[in-house]
Amino acid sequence: MTTAEVLHVAKLAKLRLTEREAEQFAHQLAGIVAHIDQLGEAEVEGVEPMPRPMALRNVFREDAVPQAPALGLGPDVALANAPAKAGPYFTVPRVLGGGGSA
Repeated sequence: MTTAEVLHVAKLAKLRLTEREAEQFAHQLAGIVAHIDQLGEAEVEGVEPMPRPMALRNVFREDAVPQAPALGLGPDVALANAPAKAGPYFTVPRVLGGGGSA
């Protein structure tokens, strides 16, 4: 990659580079491109593609509907220490104005 190409890309990216920085980046990018070219020469005929370095495995438990009593607290237990309740519901002080539409 040439210094002129680096300066052109920098201009498109709205980056200000000094001539020295452009030369440095051109040298580094040339090395990267050479390495990529070298990878392209690797013999991979008959090699099975490997999309990730490790096999995927499910780390989560199987989905299962819990059986009682694992379904949670019953209303009596949940409301046992409630300061105020109305039937099977908690009651709390009103925080919004009353009666009007939202």
